[in-house]
Amino acid sequence: MSKKNKFKPRFFVFLLVISILVISIIYFRYYKATPTQNITTTEKISEKKASNNRSNIITPSETIPKDITIKMTVIGDIMCHNTQYQDAYNSSSKKYDFSYVFDDIRDKLYKSDITIGNLETTFAGAKRGYSSYPTFNTPETLAAALKNAGIDILSTANNHCMDTGYNGICSTIKKLDQLGISHMGTYSTKEDSEKILVKDVNGIKIAFLSYTYGTNGIAVPKDKSFSVNLIDKKKIKTDLEKAKNLDVDLISVSMHWGIEYKQNPTDEQKDLADFLFKNGADIILGSHPHVLEKMEKRTIKLEDGTTKDGFLIYSLGNFMSGQYYDYTKQSIILDLELTKHGNGKVSIDSATYTPIYMYKSSSKTKKRYLVMDIEKAIRDYKNGRKNISSSTYLTLKSELRHIYSVVGNEILYDRKSKEKETEIHKDN
Repeated sequence: MSKKNKFKPRFFVFLLVISILVISIIYFRYYKATPTQNITTTEKISEKKASNNRSNIITPSETIPKDITIKMTVIGDIMCHNTQYQDAYNSSSKKYDFSYVFDDIRDKLYKSDITIGNLETTFAGAKRGYSSYPTFNTPETLAAALKNAGIDILSTANNHCMDTGYNGICSTIKKLDQLGISHMGTYSTKEDSEKILVKDVNGIKIAFLSYTYGTNGIAVPKDKSFSVNLIDKKKIKTDLEKAKNLDVDLISVSMHWGIEYKQNPTDEQKDLADFLFKNGADIILGSHPHVLEKMEKRTIKLEDGTTKDGFLIYSLGNFMSGQYYDYTKQSIILDLELTKHGNGKVSIDSATYTPIYMYKSSSKTKKRYLVMDIEKAIRDYKNGRKNISSSTYLTLKSELRHIYSVVGNEILYDRKSKEKETEIHKDN
């Protein structure tokens, strides 16, 4: 065999080996490697999904805050004339008991998250002598009855706060402190006058301020000027700034203003309301006229262009008194529903009310006074429970119509209130 022929078989073997090697390389590179690449890609997608899922998992420290809703209840002037404390006197025990006065509406005050009123009398003690208009000094047991009725806060800045002098202010504050009733507007020390009353109500922090137009001509001692918060725009603005710096959610301001027995707010009241809202107030609660005046819900534009809710009632009228002038016996228990949302913004969701009447029985027995739920009394009478006379029934219907005409406007958008109103007027 020639040398050439010997080479050919070896050459073909070499080519075969080379071919197998090339095919193997191609196979492992493209066919085996591709699934590996797919697995890697799939893992990356899974990792991305896991990452996205992890970003949606909220740890306890990152929990989104839930909305908090509370009910704030407000009542009007708390007065005590001689006819009232004489009615509360028990000659056997020689003590004064006012608790029965609130039997009909106690639950409406007590079950609220926070209840606030205006104390328009003083507790200067029996030695001073109990007295009525024009200078009020009331048995201290009224304070205990108010506490037991569910009242948490009392505004004490009003035209009768100096009726028993600076000592009367101090003794009134002492009695409220003993009972655990918070208060604002009058102070026994300068140090206390510089503090802002703040209440954390189930997670909503509310600052409470209070001011009065005057003290019925009874001078506040010059060395005790701190003892009464008088209406002064400079002071009010300073206090509002101080309150805002406490990082509160809402600021409520009680204003003792207006003209007695006048059912419409004055220009001064309107100007002060605008001033208060502009400088940070969220809720304005008016007193002094002893009759109801209108209320409003406002949208307040802030300096940064955002808006917030505001609420104003110019006068809540009398909650408790011995007055008998037109419309001084009627009032309301006002309920504000307030919500602090997860983003920190607070809304005033509704403003509803219970119409009330300062009822005085014609009986000659004791315990004749009762803060009466008007709608309940009317329903009871219509359903055959004759706890009142026919003439009182007609009086209550007339008083109720007047209450609706003053405060029953479009801001009271609670459906149940409208249903009640329809029911009351069915037989008119």
